[in-house]
Amino acid sequence: MATLIQLYPLVFTPIYKDYIWGGDRIIRRYRRTAPPGFYAESWELADRPEAMSVVRDGPLAGRTLADLRRDYGSQLLGCQAAERFPLLVKLLDARECLSVQVHPDEASAAAVGGEPKTEAWYVIDAEPGALVYAGLRAGVGAETFRRALEAGSLKELLLAVPVRPGDLIYIPGGRVHAIGAGCLLLEVQQNSDTTYRVFDWQRLDRNGQPRQLHVEQALHVIRWSATAPTHLPPPAGLWAAPKAAAVCHERLRTPYFQINQLVIVTRYAAATSAESFQIIFVEDGALRLQSAQATLSAAAGTTLLLPAALGAYEISALTAPLRIVQISLPSKLA
Repeated sequence: MATLIQLYPLVFTPIYKDYIWGGDRIIRRYRRTAPPGFYAESWELADRPEAMSVVRDGPLAGRTLADLRRDYGSQLLGCQAAERFPLLVKLLDARECLSVQVHPDEASAAAVGGEPKTEAWYVIDAEPGALVYAGLRAGVGAETFRRALEAGSLKELLLAVPVRPGDLIYIPGGRVHAIGAGCLLLEVQQNSDTTYRVFDWQRLDRNGQPRQLHVEQALHVIRWSATAPTHLPPPAGLWAAPKAAAVCHERLRTPYFQINQLVIVTRYAAATSAESFQIIFVEDGALRLQSAQATLSAAAGTTLLLPAALGAYEISALTAPLRIVQISLPSKLA
């Protein structure tokens, strides 16, 4: 049996999606090399048949995320190892408003098919007046919803949430939602691409045709109980340099993922554990990451996957303050 190459901090080649509502801020903001065009989404970490992440650098360059998951198992994923990578991580640039849509939760996915999808949006940037829609007004049921669709007045039933940089919005499966124009987001979600589109603002696709809607499927998976949007504003001090070498803000813990935010002035020492990998997204600044396996530098807009078996590592801020979004699976021991 061949000896496996030791795992190290991994960077993958982005997978771009040119949906009609997209812009070009992902390319411009992070100075990425790409032909002119629309880049609605950049799939930073994906383990799906239709979109598979490929390692960009190092001895494992050219290997897919599925290859690594199969060969390394818990060394990559941690003790919660699964048949596929459990999360899908994207950057999303909404030049126009996205469709109004819903994803199934665990229970409805089992009943009607598809894959469950709970997600969270971290707002990297937002134009003045930008908002998202997250949930329905109190008292809205299936018949009211259907009548509004037929009348083209669904917007009146949606809960609008103004957003600004640093905000975090949680969208559990079953919650109707839409991302408004002017938002640049980091999206963390279960590994699913099941979307039931219910309203698309009378928009036509590039062939001059309306995009497909999935109203009947959506009516079966929408959670009709009124729930206020889970809108988490940025913690105090997020945009100021901390007096300490580094500060870690726990932003969101769900059954499927945990999101922390780090602000680093000089250095931050941490470690992966046997429970989970870690994902590091460099929001602002540049870093040097040192571990026993490798040393690498990363600029803003870079996503790194730290294998569960990596162990201790240290991040140094090459520009300060350095802001990082850190994603992992929730601890089952907590």
